[in-house]
Amino acid sequence: MKTAKEFLKRIDLIKELPEEELNLIINISIYKEYEKGNHVFFQNEPLKYIHFISKGSIKIYKTDTHGKEQIVSILETGDMFPHTGFFSKGFYPAHAEALSDTILIMIPIDEFERLLIENPTLSVKLFKLMGEKIIDLQNRLEEQILHNTYEKIILLLIRLAHKYGDEYTKDKVRLHSRFTHQELANMIGTSRETLNRTITQLKKNDQIDIDNEGYLILHVTKLQQSLIL
Repeated sequence: MKTAKEFLKRIDLIKELPEEELNLIINISIYKEYEKGNHVFFQNEPLKYIHFISKGSIKIYKTDTHGKEQIVSILETGDMFPHTGFFSKGFYPAHAEALSDTILIMIPIDEFERLLIENPTLSVKLFKLMGEKIIDLQNRLEEQILHNTYEKIILLLIRLAHKYGDEYTKDKVRLHSRFTHQELANMIGTSRETLNRTITQLKKNDQIDIDNEGYLILHVTKLQQSLIL
C-alpha cells in the first residue's frame, strides 16, 4: 500500500514542495478511488474540491442542449482539475469521468486557496500551469477557426502524439492512452463517420497505424508534411 506522501509525489504541481509544506497538504487531502466509467462530478455542480490524479485518467467533457458530447481534455497521472474556479464560489465547468480505474487526491477548495496564499512558490507554479493551459486553448481555438475538418484531425493527432506519445521506432510514436474513434471525433466536434474516413485514408498513406492492442501509432513527420502540401 502506497503512503499518502508517495501518492502526492506523483503530482507535478506539488511533488517538489519542501517536506513541511507537503505534510500540510497531506493533512487536508482526501483520497478516493473511482472505477472506470464513474463520474467524479457533473457540469454545474457546486465546485467543492480541486482534484489531482495520483493514478489513472480522467475525461473532461461538456454536453450541449441535445446531449452531444464535446471532449475538453484527457488528463492523466500528475494532472490537476478543474483549472477554473479559484477564489470564487463557482460551479464545475464540465463533467469529469474516469476513463480507467483512478485514484484521486481531493483538496477542499477553501483549503487549497489558503495554501496558495501562504505558499508563494506553489502559487507561481500554478500560474505557470494556467498560462500553459491558456496557450493550449488559444491554439485549439485557432485550429477550429482556420482549418478544415481534415486538417483539424491531423492537428489533433499531432497534439496527442506530443502529449501521449512514446517512441515506437525512429520515425513513429505510439500513444500510451487508447482513444475510440468517437472520443477522437468528440475532441474536435466532428462526426464519427468523418473521423473514420480520415483515419482510413491516413492508414493507407502510412501516416498512422493501430497495433494489436488498439493503440494508435503515428508517423508525426508525415502528418506534419500533409499540412504543408
